[in-house]
Amino acid sequence: MIRALITGGQQGIGLGIATALRAAGWEVAIAAELPPGADAVQSALAALPGATYHQHDLRDLAAIATLLDAVGPVTTLISNAGVPAMVRGDLLDMRPDSFDRCIDVNLRGTFFLAQECARRMLHLPADPYRSICFITSVSATMVSPDRAEYCMSKAGAAMMAQAFAARLAPENIGVFDIRPGIIETPMTAPVRNRYDDRIAGGLVPARRWGNPADIAQTILPLVRGDFAFATGAIIPVDGGLSIHRL
Repeated sequence: MIRALITGGQQGIGLGIATALRAAGWEVAIAAELPPGADAVQSALAALPGATYHQHDLRDLAAIATLLDAVGPVTTLISNAGVPAMVRGDLLDMRPDSFDRCIDVNLRGTFFLAQECARRMLHLPADPYRSICFITSVSATMVSPDRAEYCMSKAGAAMMAQAFAARLAPENIGVFDIRPGIIETPMTAPVRNRYDDRIAGGLVPARRWGNPADIAQTILPLVRGDFAFATGAIIPVDGGLSIHRL
């Protein structure tokens, strides 16, 4: 039995990963805060025959055990769900509610779900391979002052991935930090025009937007255990965006 739980799996990067894992033979459970009848959820389930959907708000720590009981044993956690800054703008004008939302979802809720998944993974057999992949962001180290709360949350999530990797390495549970760059998803749709010209002009050396399939293709060998001894690895999937250049 290989079962993946993918948070935010109903769209964008999460759906791309879910599609790839389902095609590769994983049982797939997706979780998001949307009600089961939402259009995005129904579209995702139609594209993922056999997958299950579980409504879950990452901010609700008391609901974590209920979620995992409903999903069943998880060998693969794809910690993907996240929220952006509520408003892009001068960090001197940042509102506490936007800061709190990023921290509560991208860091606090993400940590405690991963914690409980890891605890339960310890009671599973070592075969099949067990893993946790945190989908953080190049924003963990590349600052955008107009959405500093998001960057800070992702920087914290990157350290969280390192901490889990160090703790779980003796248990042969692989932990990886996947850092997407500028990826074409519903989250980035509002800034499409802002980045089109900059990407074409060389901001991204690959000179294109990334897409969810780019992330999914990176995930597959990690969760199969092909890179088990590379646990703790930080993998930018950004078309060269984060390369230091003159």
